[in-house]
Amino acid sequence: MAQIPMNDPLAVDLLLVEDDDEFRGTAAQYLTRKGHTVSECANGQDALIQLQRRRFDVAILDMNLPGISGLELLDRVREQQIETEILILTGQATVENAVEAMKRGAGDYLTKPFPLGELEQRCLLAAQRAQLRRENDQLRELLQREQHATRIVGNSPQMQEVFHLISRIAPTDKAVLIEGESGTGKELVARAVLEQSHRRGRPFVTINCAALPENLVESELFGHEKGAFTGAGARKQGLFEVAHGGTLFIDEIGELAPMLQPKLLRVLEDGGLRRVGSHQERRVNVRIIAATNRDLQQEVEAGRFREDLFYRLNVMSIKLPPLRDRTGDVDLLVQHLLGPGWEIEDDAQAALIAYHWPGNVRQLMNALDRAMILADDHVITIDDLPREVTQAVAQSPSPTRTASSTLGSMLDDDLASIERAHIVSVLKKEKGNKARAARALGIHRRKLYRLIERFGIGTEEAQAEEVK
Repeated sequence: MAQIPMNDPLAVDLLLVEDDDEFRGTAAQYLTRKGHTVSECANGQDALIQLQRRRFDVAILDMNLPGISGLELLDRVREQQIETEILILTGQATVENAVEAMKRGAGDYLTKPFPLGELEQRCLLAAQRAQLRRENDQLRELLQREQHATRIVGNSPQMQEVFHLISRIAPTDKAVLIEGESGTGKELVARAVLEQSHRRGRPFVTINCAALPENLVESELFGHEKGAFTGAGARKQGLFEVAHGGTLFIDEIGELAPMLQPKLLRVLEDGGLRRVGSHQERRVNVRIIAATNRDLQQEVEAGRFREDLFYRLNVMSIKLPPLRDRTGDVDLLVQHLLGPGWEIEDDAQAALIAYHWPGNVRQLMNALDRAMILADDHVITIDDLPREVTQAVAQSPSPTRTASSTLGSMLDDDLASIERAHIVSVLKKEKGNKARAARALGIHRRKLYRLIERFGIGTEEAQAEEVK
């Protein structure tokens, strides 16, 4: 049996349910001396009340209790979904009793007589199992929240078509090819397909072919045996085996080396694969979702991608539109990404909508992350946006530019000149001290720095003139 180190600091909250008063008192005294918290009950009815009132790490149940037996109490604990590990004690050393207790949900089984040290070791192991279960539940919850927080957002006709395709494709088990420019959200679409499929809750494993050296991609996908190549010190499962029963998302499939394309085709055809350095055939049940920012049809014509593999992957395809073509979605994305408690000024919002976003949604997310760091009082201004956004908007001519709009532009230039002159005047008055100048202007010092940069105010210009 696995041993817990004697210096393990884990203190366990225990419920000891035993009708033998002498044994119960001795065991409770021993476990308390070892630093554990022990509550006692002499029958199953009192134990059930205790378990309903508070959570115990471990409940130690004698099998033969007056009134409600240990096995009956175990059944009620499970029916009521009471979170506690169960350790069954019995004086009847029969295999049938042990099997029955484990079938009903007991975590462990201990036959009398036994050393009290053994009882403590079993309680520590049970408490560790409970802790691992709680951590897994917490991780699952965090992952679910993260997926919800990064859901696909869009009301444009192009995105409505994407949502329609996801709903039709997801229930099938066919391979899926997602095409789109970098930053359009291809992995989010892959996760959406998973969430609407019968493989939901099963492994979702990802690999980016462009992020790994060519010689490592094969080992990552198919696994390897010990000694298969230099540095292969131990046997390793590939991602296909890790994803067995679930989904494997292969990003940047267009970067897959030609020598690996036949092996991928084999898996798509019949689920067969061999680890690097092995002759043993293995079978996996994996749904493949691939993504690329390349035109795979052109790659096939150029001889860089196998035609038969392309057709295997392209059974179901989804084409993601670039953000610049998703009319009306930028405003929706901005509100979603900022979340509650944030505001954005009209000119900043207009700049975000007018920008062409070559990096698509990923670039928009990065721009807003930067703006939220620089913003004062949870209000994003145009000065908080990246320079490439504001400069591109300022330089782009309006399609409806008229004499009146030209006049408006001249007025804007005049106002900017007045604002610049005022900032320079205050800086001179405060002898170039930016902290005092910001207070005098009624703005945050970070915003003053950005205005100085925006208007190109040099250090010499901001200094007070010498009195002659």
